[in-house]
Amino acid sequence: MPGYEVTETRLRCVLPFEAVPGEVRLLRRAAVRQLSRWGMPAAAEEAELLVTELATNVIKHVGEGATATLILEWRGEVLRLEVHDKSRAAPMLKAAGCEEECGRGLHLLAALAVDWGTVITAAGKAVWCEISSGEGSGCRRIERAVDALERYQAVSGAVAWLPGRGCDAGMAESAVELIADLLHWTTARGHDPDDILDRAQRHYEAEADAA
Repeated sequence: MPGYEVTETRLRCVLPFEAVPGEVRLLRRAAVRQLSRWGMPAAAEEAELLVTELATNVIKHVGEGATATLILEWRGEVLRLEVHDKSRAAPMLKAAGCEEECGRGLHLLAALAVDWGTVITAAGKAVWCEISSGEGSGCRRIERAVDALERYQAVSGAVAWLPGRGCDAGMAESAVELIADLLHWTTARGHDPDDILDRAQRHYEAEADAA
């Protein structure tokens, strides 16, 4: 990574990077290595996805080649990731053109993070998110769920945004509609929908207990 440096103070790591696809891959690896040094392997997979989304957002919305900085900070049970860039244009969720404004990246950010947001800084802005450092990673399942819901919305015309409630509520409503369609499918194939729901619930609870 050209110009790559790590500055660490206690449990804070600063990683400058250039917003190009090749740098994103190296940045992701550097973040995972740092988490391993801190003894946080359980958070590495989620952090890897979030670093990718945050850095890719800079490429898409600030411009390829822009200079930016990733900051990792471990605060007790919470890992905070911040990406600073020189643009003051913050990501927004709007009613019109919602598919454009809150696409896969923001959906994943909202699904994986405990909290996230944008802060205007003296030099531009910082997009940040926080995840639990002690949890196991179910992020691949969440990633698949987001992908399935977005595909479902595209083919079914399901609502992607609810007035006054935003895109997360629209995704939740789409999840309900998708589950209902799956139950119709199981019934048409001669399966008991209640049994399918019970099995899915037991599967989910078993994985949650093991995490």
